[in-house]
Amino acid sequence: MVGIVIVSHSRLLAEGTAELARAMGVGKAVVEAAGGALDGGLGTSLDLVERAVAAADGGDGVLLLADLGSSVLTAKFVLEEHEGEAVLADAPLVEGAVAAASAAAAGADLAAVRAAAESAHDLRKH
Repeated sequence: MVGIVIVSHSRLLAEGTAELARAMGVGKAVVEAAGGALDGGLGTSLDLVERAVAAADGGDGVLLLADLGSSVLTAKFVLEEHEGEAVLADAPLVEGAVAAASAAAAGADLAAVRAAAESAHDLRKH
C-alpha cells in the first residue's frame, strides 16, 4: 500500500491532518505525521520527515503532502535523498490528504494516489 506523509510547520496540524486522513482511509491507510521542529516548536525538521518517510514506506511508494514554504523545501530535499519511490503532491494539505488516503486504502498505485490528492484542487466549498 502507498504510504502518506504529512509535512507541516505545526506538529498539531500534521497530527490532526494525519488522524483525519487515516479515518477517511477506513483505518487501512498508512499516514505518518512530520510536523514541527525537533524541539516541539513551529518549524520543519529534516530528521522528522526522513523518519516519517521511512515509517510510511511499505514498498509501494510514499506520497508527501506539505503545507507551505520551508516544509515544501524540506520535503523536496528528503525526496532527493530517499532511495525508494516517493513523490510530493501539489495539493491542498487537508483535502489532498483525505483524497490520497481514500485512494491508498482502495489499493491505488502511487501515481493514482498522487492524482487523487492533486484533484482536491478542484473541490469547491460553495
